[in-house]
Amino acid sequence: MIRLPHPIPYQGSKRSLAPMIGRYIPRGVATFYEPFAGSAAMTIYAAHHRLAERFVVADSLEPMVDLLRSIVDEPERTAARYRDVWEGQRPGELGYFNEVRDRYNSKRDPVDLLYLICRCVKNAIRFNGSGRFTQSVDKRRLGMQPDKMRGAIMGVSAILLGRTEFRVGDWKETAADAAQGDFVYMDPPYLGTSIGRDKRYHQQLTQDELCEGLEGLMARRVPFALSYDGMTGGREYGPPLPASLGLTRLLLHAGKSSQATLSGRNEETVESLYVTPGLAEPVAGVIRPRALQESLAL
Repeated sequence: MIRLPHPIPYQGSKRSLAPMIGRYIPRGVATFYEPFAGSAAMTIYAAHHRLAERFVVADSLEPMVDLLRSIVDEPERTAARYRDVWEGQRPGELGYFNEVRDRYNSKRDPVDLLYLICRCVKNAIRFNGSGRFTQSVDKRRLGMQPDKMRGAIMGVSAILLGRTEFRVGDWKETAADAAQGDFVYMDPPYLGTSIGRDKRYHQQLTQDELCEGLEGLMARRVPFALSYDGMTGGREYGPPLPASLGLTRLLLHAGKSSQATLSGRNEETVESLYVTPGLAEPVAGVIRPRALQESLAL
């Protein structure tokens, strides 16, 4: 199996699930939209496998979009800047991370953000309501080595350069021009991580707001797939989407929970993938993955 380049290694990325999700993407897509881009794992997968002609990468967090744009459009400069930031640290010198974090929170430099993601605890990013990075340093490691980072950056640039548009804003706006021949993949924050005490993202998203946007896509006959709720062990991440949407819910077995393992628990993670009517079966000629045999038609 070819290992795809991924320069932004944060927790929650769909990197490992991309091959399963990708089997439900129609072939011959005109434009592939990823409006909750994060690390853009699905865009990278779709571009590598030539599933679409062009790509729209978007997020409401502007520095994240700036980082992705920098990786694609200015790979050499971005890799060199990351090396400078990374080489400024010293083993055991934890104050450096806080300096970079303060600098990022003040200036919103995208490469500072890349370093913070690579070096923070469990690559588990945390932002407050104003977009300030709040996660602390992981004391066990120094983050991705510059040579490895350069290879990942150059790899992503090679497959996305010249056919990718970058947008900043609310997902309904950044995907507003998606049409029937396009495809939208969405990985919004789980309800339990954007509302309430355990808020990890700078922008909140209620289920009602999400459903309103999904209904708009369906009214325009835009095919889409949505990663949303799930569970680890007996704990659910959020309530399922309402049956009234008419979507098909597929259960993806994502393997052992790394977070549970670190806590000494042996627990399986299951994530839901919701797809529009007509996408419940994988693309013709592609073997249906065993992990998706457990599907629920809502």
